[in-house]
Amino acid sequence: MIDPDLAHLILKNARDYAVLTLTPEGRIIAWSPGAEHVFGFPAGEIVGRSFAELFVESDVAAGAPQAELDLALSRGRAEDTRWHRRKDGSRFWANGVTMRLGDRPELIKVLRDETAAKLAEDQRILLLNELNHRIKNTLVTVQSIIEQTLRAEGVALRTRRALTDRLIALAEAHNVLVNDNWAGADLHTIVERALAPHVQVGDERFEVDGPRVMLSPQQAVPLSLVLHELTTNAIKHGALSVPDGRVSLSWNLAHDGMGRRRMTLLWAEGGGPVPIAPPPGQDGFGMRLIARSFGQDGDGRTHIDFAAEGVRCVIQIPLATEDSFTILDLGAAHHGQAS
Repeated sequence: MIDPDLAHLILKNARDYAVLTLTPEGRIIAWSPGAEHVFGFPAGEIVGRSFAELFVESDVAAGAPQAELDLALSRGRAEDTRWHRRKDGSRFWANGVTMRLGDRPELIKVLRDETAAKLAEDQRILLLNELNHRIKNTLVTVQSIIEQTLRAEGVALRTRRALTDRLIALAEAHNVLVNDNWAGADLHTIVERALAPHVQVGDERFEVDGPRVMLSPQQAVPLSLVLHELTTNAIKHGALSVPDGRVSLSWNLAHDGMGRRRMTLLWAEGGGPVPIAPPPGQDGFGMRLIARSFGQDGDGRTHIDFAAEGVRCVIQIPLATEDSFTILDLGAAHHGQAS
């Protein structure tokens, strides 16, 4: 058991933490110097009053103080992060926890002012959203300029559409990253966005199987473009050009004895036109993009094979650091059809 004098010394000097003791009904019965510093109320002014006065009006109306008490009493602990109210009416962002004190009837609430971090995060998100908005507008402008330029030069409609589709695939990859604040992109989401323009919900011709994994932005964008090229090729020349054709897209993760991580992804087509042959212009941009997208990323490799049973593309992506990816759930493989 902690020495009472030491506990008093800690509470006296922990000015960044508000510590208050409550009755089961929420009446304040003890108030630390840190609580006075954080909330602005002297102990003699706040002790005996309801701790609901520390909440903003909308939370009080919604019953948040009572819900916090009920949860702490029933489960022993209630934690939340929200705006609170100071004596002068100003608000501050705080993380707090309300706990039972063993078998005693009183509750203790410990709370820390995290306003500076909250404002910094809000500013970061604001700037990121503005950047995302500008990037989207730039992509739309680039797309328009390219389309008008190529049309004026008499470039074939097929070529113009191919370029437009690639820009759209790039924009979709960007949207996935925006949704996660550029921290990375969920591979399942990348796959779904890449296939959505071509594969309908419930289409049994496309099977997706792999663990949930986050890729870095540097990996998400080229992979989105590669999937777009593979899907387009399958529709024009491969398995998806005939009713009975099928595509299987699967991936797995592995660690070697040196602590290095790698993801292996397989695109496998079946039931398509026979014999399989490289599509016209296989040395063009699309095939070069597929072959080279990850070849310069450490020891990444991409191999595409026009086998007799259908096109097979194997992509190996090095995931060497924790910053490169985050496994969300290695044990829960996802089985289903692309939407």
